[in-house]
Amino acid sequence: MLESLSGSSSGPGTLQKLARVFKEKAQQDFDRLRGGTSKTREKLGVIEELFTYWNFEDADQTLEELEDALIMSDFGPKTSFKIVDAIRERVRNGSLRSGEQIRAELKRSILEVLRSRGGSAELALGEARPGVVLVVGVNGGGKTTTIGKLANKFGGEGAKVVLAAGDTFRAAAAEQLEEWARRSGADLVRADSDKARPGTVLYNAIERAVHDGADVVLCDTSGRLHTNYSLMDELASCKRSVAKRLPGAPHEVLLVLDGTTGLNMLNQAKEFHEAVGLTGLVLTKLDGTARGGAVVSVIDDLGLPVKFVGVGEAIDDLQAFDPEGFVDALFPSAAAPEPAAAAST
Repeated sequence: MLESLSGSSSGPGTLQKLARVFKEKAQQDFDRLRGGTSKTREKLGVIEELFTYWNFEDADQTLEELEDALIMSDFGPKTSFKIVDAIRERVRNGSLRSGEQIRAELKRSILEVLRSRGGSAELALGEARPGVVLVVGVNGGGKTTTIGKLANKFGGEGAKVVLAAGDTFRAAAAEQLEEWARRSGADLVRADSDKARPGTVLYNAIERAVHDGADVVLCDTSGRLHTNYSLMDELASCKRSVAKRLPGAPHEVLLVLDGTTGLNMLNQAKEFHEAVGLTGLVLTKLDGTARGGAVVSVIDDLGLPVKFVGVGEAIDDLQAFDPEGFVDALFPSAAAPEPAAAAST
């Protein structure tokens, strides 16, 4: 735990140290990630069979089956073809001959996509307090719950957190965030009248954070369909309000995506990115889907990092995204036992 973070001076790197703590803890809690990707791993079982019964004489047919299996697991045609084409070339030039070698190359290729296209998965919160995170997404994707779990993560490391209830269009949103503030020990700033604009709420929250010396401001926004352009304009206005009060903010603009939608999330992400300039993604509900391959496809297609993944309903089941851990969870060593299911809270 970072001792007395909220009482310390806002020296360079303080918030970035906190981001690194999240990443290190995710690496230490591999079983939680592995348990949360079990359905995707089961669907990828056909690929493990291809490696087990690999025969060099049937290489072309087997590699086509590998492409099909990746596409069926929502890696997407573009990403699947790119990965398998590189493997096919190495098979043809003789540098890959056994099923185990091809399995290792598949893992390496997927990891390369995650690292080269996604960049750093760490939160970039700036060097001076408060760090401001604007969280966007459609209703039902887990946006407000994600904010609550983030508040719990920051609070658990000693950070002073302010929650901004900027979802003024959904009646229950502020009440939901109020409960998360209570659970995480965060302060809450909400609309003081029915006519308050979302941007005003966010502006006031940052004002409070600056005055009180808070470390992090987590901004909720109204859930909206990516095709509702008037609401997307409102979202862009919210971002301007944040920047008006604190130049350089928001430091992160995170889009929360429902992992069960698979590749359908791509168009949604593109529209949000065009409207507000996303800096990263949060993929929720991966434990409830066999479409975890979409994580790779979304990163490859958008060139945006995944910052967090939701692998369960418990408050600690929002994890900082660790590319290497994610690939190992999808393709574990044969000796690794399946983790026991974690209890929900």
